[in-house]
Parts: sequence; structure tokens; C-alpha cells
Amino acid sequence: MNRLAQTALLFLLGATLLHAGTTDLYLRYVKEGLRPLVLLAGAVLILTAAATLWYDRRGASGHDRGTPTHDRGTPTQDRGTPTQDRGTPTQDRGTPTQDRGTPTQGRGTPTQGRGTPTHDHHREPRVSWLLTLPVLALILVAPPALGSYSATHTGTALTKPFGFPALPAGDAPLHLAVADYAGRAIYDDGRALRDRELRITGFVTLDRKGAPYLVRMGLNCCAADAQPVKIALTGNVPPVLRPDTWLEITGTYTPRRTKDPVNDGPIPYLEVTTAKPVPTPHDPYDETWNT
Repeated sequence: MNRLAQTALLFLLGATLLHAGTTDLYLRYVKEGLRPLVLLAGAVLILTAAATLWYDRRGASGHDRGTPTHDRGTPTQDRGTPTQDRGTPTQDRGTPTQDRGTPTQGRGTPTQGRGTPTHDHHREPRVSWLLTLPVLALILVAPPALGSYSATHTGTALTKPFGFPALPAGDAPLHLAVADYAGRAIYDDGRALRDRELRITGFVTLDRKGAPYLVRMGLNCCAADAQPVKIALTGNVPPVLRPDTWLEITGTYTPRRTKDPVNDGPIPYLEVTTAKPVPTPHDPYDETWNT
């Protein structure tokens, strides 16, 4: 990979990151709060590509200006001719000196020969072309958000929060995140959830026995560390549920609990009143993961 290819690769990767950061594409890889860092990384890569191209062209121009300097040595060699003409004995005495000079000039040839591989030594290995793979993946492939397959093979990651903020009072339905409901139901015994109508949105997953769960994946940083929080469904559950279908569940709290078949983690139940399909949300990952 030559310097021009490096510059093109850096620019392409930076432009791809800027495109992802200015659209919703970055949400497939990192949490929403990291958008500024994605944009900053793209800008830095583009500036690096521009600086690399400028430095390479500047070095090439300096090399071209140095060529006449080597030619100025020719008159110096010509001025030595009158010195040799001042006497034959001087030339005779100079013969051994010139002879001894021959090996010296001969030794210069390997030195010049060693200069050629020194220039080639700075060429990058061909394996560096593998850097194009992540760039092509970002451009050509837009992976979907993690869904039922990951949730089925990963145990619930519900952890006890430090506290529970107060919920709005009144008779209006409470819109809760999956992790918020699960945390209050397990670690607060559903005190603030009793006798309240609840609305929760998530996607459907089925365990090996066909039991339905409402799930939302949560991110600590990026999609590589995504983990699910699950709510088991009971009550007026639709008879036919397809995995990865997004549902808005209206229901009520129930003290019933179960254990995750993957890691024996606690999973609360939700008494379903109604369930309706909804489009995939703008951010498919749980925004309240760290609350």
C-alpha cells in the first residue's frame, strides 16, 4: 500500500464515520451519547488524510529541487585536469594513488546498492490492505440491531439500581422502560407500580419452551457489550407471537416471578391487558440502562 492509497483509505473511513454520525446509522454500533465522539473521530481522520497528502507532495517537491545540486560537482572534477598536466613524474607518482583509489570507488558501489532496499524498507506490507475491510463493512453493510437471537442465548442482565426516582402521580398510564419496570418489580417489590396502568415497549423473544418475553437490549458503551433485560408475559397474551416483533404492551404489575433459563437471573411477570405492534423505535436500545 503506497502513500496515496493510505490517504484515500483514511479519507474514506473518516467520511464514513461522519455519515454515520450525522444519521441514525451510528446507533447500530454505539449508544446515543457517543455521537460527538463519532463525529470527532471522522473529522480527525479526514484531517490526517489531508496532512498526509500535503506532506507527501511537499517531500516530492523537495526531492525534485535537489537534483541540480548533484550536477554542480562536474566542474570541480574538470578543474583537476591542469593539475595532472603539470608533470609526468607527478602523474607517475599519482598512479599508485589512483590504483589505491579503485578499491575505494569499488566499495562505494555496494553502499549505493544498499540505498535501494533502504527506500523499499519503508513500504507498508500487503497485509495493510486488510484495513479496507472495516471501511467496506461500514459502507456496504448496515447490520440490524441485536434482537431475539441474542436475547435467547444471553441471560438477563438486570442489576439492582442505587435508587428509584418518583413516578408521576395520577391515573394516566405510566410509560416505563423494560429495565425500569423489571428493576422496580424485582428490587422494590412493585410498590410504586401497584394499581397503575403500565405501558412498556420492547421486542418479543421466545425461550426454548415457547414462553414469550418482552425484551430490550441495553448498552454500556457499544453493541459489543449489549445485554438483555427481560419481562415474562402473562394474561391476555396474543396467541401468535413472532420473534423480533416490536410490541407496546398495556398491562399491570403482578408479583409473579421466574428465573432466566440461561443464567437463573430474576425475571418479573407483567399482566398483559392489550398488545399492539409498533414500528422499531428510533433508538432500539434501552436508553434508561444506567438508571
